[in-house]
Amino acid sequence: MVAAEPEIPQQRDPALPGTRTVSGRVPLAVAVADLTGRISHWSRGAGRLFGFRREEALGRAAAEIVPVTGVLDTPGYPTAGRFRTHGEDGRPRGSSDILWWAYPLTGPDPGGVLVLATDAAPLRAAEDTAGAPGDTIGAGFARHTDFAHAEELARGLPEIMPGMSPGESGIVAARVLALGYPVLELSRHARVPVTPDWGTPRRAGRRTGRRAHPGAAARPEAGPQAGTPSGPEADLEYAAVRERLEFLNEVSSRIGSSLDLGRTIEEVSKAVVPRFTDVAGTYLREQVVAGEGFPGGPPDTSTLWHRVAVEHTDEPGRWDDVVPVGESMTFPAHTPFFQCMTSGEPVLVPRVTEEMGNAIAAQFDKRDIRPLINHRSMLVVPLKARQVVLGFMILLRHRERVEFHDMDRVTGAELAARAGLVLDNARMYTHQENVADTLQDSMLPRSAPRTAGCDTATRYLPGTSLGRVGGDWFDTIRLPGCRTALVVGDVMGHGLNSAAMMGQLRTAVQTMAALDTEPAQLLRSLDDLAQRLGDHYLATCLYAVYDPVRGELRIANAGHIPPVLVRAADGRSELLDLPSGAPIGVGRVAFTSVTVPVSPGDRLVMCTDGLIEVRGQDIGTGLAALCESAAHPAASMDDACDSIIRTLAAAGTPGDRRDDVALLMARLSGIAPEDAAQWRLAAAPEEAGRARRLVREQLRRWGLAAVADTAVLLVSELVTNAVRHARTGSVELRLVRSDALLCEVADDGHDLPVLLDARETDEAGRGLTVVSRLASGWGSSRTDRGKAVWCELPLPRPGRSGAARARGAG
Repeated sequence: MVAAEPEIPQQRDPALPGTRTVSGRVPLAVAVADLTGRISHWSRGAGRLFGFRREEALGRAAAEIVPVTGVLDTPGYPTAGRFRTHGEDGRPRGSSDILWWAYPLTGPDPGGVLVLATDAAPLRAAEDTAGAPGDTIGAGFARHTDFAHAEELARGLPEIMPGMSPGESGIVAARVLALGYPVLELSRHARVPVTPDWGTPRRAGRRTGRRAHPGAAARPEAGPQAGTPSGPEADLEYAAVRERLEFLNEVSSRIGSSLDLGRTIEEVSKAVVPRFTDVAGTYLREQVVAGEGFPGGPPDTSTLWHRVAVEHTDEPGRWDDVVPVGESMTFPAHTPFFQCMTSGEPVLVPRVTEEMGNAIAAQFDKRDIRPLINHRSMLVVPLKARQVVLGFMILLRHRERVEFHDMDRVTGAELAARAGLVLDNARMYTHQENVADTLQDSMLPRSAPRTAGCDTATRYLPGTSLGRVGGDWFDTIRLPGCRTALVVGDVMGHGLNSAAMMGQLRTAVQTMAALDTEPAQLLRSLDDLAQRLGDHYLATCLYAVYDPVRGELRIANAGHIPPVLVRAADGRSELLDLPSGAPIGVGRVAFTSVTVPVSPGDRLVMCTDGLIEVRGQDIGTGLAALCESAAHPAASMDDACDSIIRTLAAAGTPGDRRDDVALLMARLSGIAPEDAAQWRLAAAPEEAGRARRLVREQLRRWGLAAVADTAVLLVSELVTNAVRHARTGSVELRLVRSDALLCEVADDGHDLPVLLDARETDEAGRGLTVVSRLASGWGSSRTDRGKAVWCELPLPRPGRSGAARARGAG
């Protein structure tokens, strides 16, 4: 008996004859190292033998965990040997005694080195039991034709490469046959061809009738029972079952890595081609593709199916024109597709006949699909979840490939069940995302209102992680006295609950802003509301009121990041130093309003923390980057917003931004003193006539005589109502000229005016009806001393005649 020398690989002559014909069934580990020397394939047996899981081994240097040292230096020759460890090298498995065979795979695909290995300890124990000296079993090579049943050995060789596609295992098997079949060396002339024993449990009452070599098993097996398969047939059956289980496990591990519906469909298609089929076409119901609710009712001949994926091994482009992805179609009752979708069971067509091919091709107008399907084996499997058919897959095999059979039908059904569950999860997630997106989109402002002396631009970006819908919002609210409220807020968390909470808070801010609530008081009221809602949500909020006449900002902060103010005079940007306050929802905390003087042309930048926060980076760095990017000039407000987002996005790695982003930029243009006029009137009926004279004269000085008649009528109605409902004191009248003419009347009465449907016999109630008909817009709000009512008239455009301007104003 000749043993392999310990620790030293041996060069073997593959042509040496062998005399034994019994195969040695041993548990085999399989690994492939690529041309760079790193592991590219790692079987479960390799994980058990070497102690490294698949995810730990893939991509790792092969020399660290498998004995391939020197193989790449001797191209063209197989190498075998023994590999021993004693637990001192940090291996997870500790001490081991391993026989191995290494094949250099020098072809263009796959290239690298194939390593087969087995645990020598059970083999050595079997030899000791038989009375032979220890370490007599070695690893070597021989031509597979040197043994009986050579063709069986050749056909079974791809089994040694579990988990590989047929194409890959075929290339590797051809290389192994060319270099030498792996054998167990018992002596110089006694060799046993190695066949894998994956440890597949035999079913009750079934045993193989073939005795294994003593070196591969410690005890002989009993003979076959009557009436049960034995020998090679039983081994082939178990190998087929094992292959399908490994295939299903591999598919399960490859699909479902994402909740994105499109990516999930792509994963399912690529998992079955080419290992299980040559063509895979996936169809889904219309509601599934649209991200709507669960499809209702069983499918019928009117059900619309969308082709969402076609994966194949044919020449590129062959399927694209005939069955393009994205096409929608129905299927008649005589097709196997309709049978599958209505029964919910796989439909097997061993070969598509000419008659069936013609019937199927009739569904494709002016496109001949028959060359793609005729005489091919077809399997149609349903994609189901909760007993509802979401879609189906059409699987086709080439003519030269083995037909689909009953075992394939079972495998296809199991595959479809797993894929259907993953698709349903993706569908439900897509549906939830659509609902949340719709909810959030409905709560964000469509367009900013036109306000005097203040131009705004906004951006909203959803988050990039799961549950991306969040609670960020922004708002621009028109206030009395040509003032503008600017709001940015962020409800902490993501999902539907956060979006719903955001909607409640945003509505509350709009309501309180319409009452002209002072900023600090507004945040206090918002905090009280959050406490009453009782959902234990926290939110940050920044609320600012811009007065273009006085040239000042009144700002209060509730735990939000500070805004940036860019000075028009020198382009300098600064973070406004504001009391940070506590987030909304903490309860019983104080908020402070701060007055900030501003000049015409200054820009205010407000955003949520999703814009500046980068994983692993201090938030101060993001704030500094925001200041710097905001200071750069831009052609327009929209360009300035885009520039800020691009600059801050470039500061992080793609995918680092997980939170949603709200950005609001306001250019504080101001209103020049010569564009505003203000008078104080007594609370007396005769003051309405004085107001008409003052307004007409002011419009004449402004060159707006064309709208004077309409403006005088509107002011007369507003002043008359104010005088009638004022309690004491005076009435204030203001005119502001900007892109429109604003007329505002304020008094100390607290009852807001109501638009009435006055009858012919009523003596009052027509004033606001006249205002609503003649003005382009009007409104009212509460003030510190009472209320303010305003209306707006569009200014005449240059080039229009006086008569046309008067008609347009009226």
